[in-house]
Amino acid sequence: MKKLTGIVLLLVVFACSHTVDQSPREINWDRDVCVNCLMGMADQKYSVQTINKYEEVLWYDDLGCLIEYMETDAWIKYGGDKAKAWIGDCETGEWIEVEKAWYRYGDHTPMGYGYGALKNKADSTYDFKTVVERIHNGITMREEFIKQKKMDMHH
Repeated sequence: MKKLTGIVLLLVVFACSHTVDQSPREINWDRDVCVNCLMGMADQKYSVQTINKYEEVLWYDDLGCLIEYMETDAWIKYGGDKAKAWIGDCETGEWIEVEKAWYRYGDHTPMGYGYGALKNKADSTYDFKTVVERIHNGITMREEFIKQKKMDMHH
């Protein structure tokens, strides 16, 4: 009986010691879509992913889609406050932690928000908190992006 109790105890310890893998995943171009706008992933250089404590991955094709999704009840249900977020470097495609990246404004991004992530700070870059505020204040390239898409539909 002591041996059985020891085995059960070891199983419980191993089951509880599982470390959560919140490292960036590879995009499955055939299947992964933005959870916010439902568009297929278009370019790793602007893609964002979040991995929650259950190792569930959500994809966003533009930083603006992540920021919009963060305002939803679905984000809270997903456990977004404990999720780790990654964004592709707009020049190399390398995954960078969203909150450690620096953002430049003026890029032509998949959904037109206009923010490209960089690993290193450069002139005229913003931290994540500032970009969230800017997007909430409407400082994006979305209006021009939507206008261009409408013109493209009529041609």
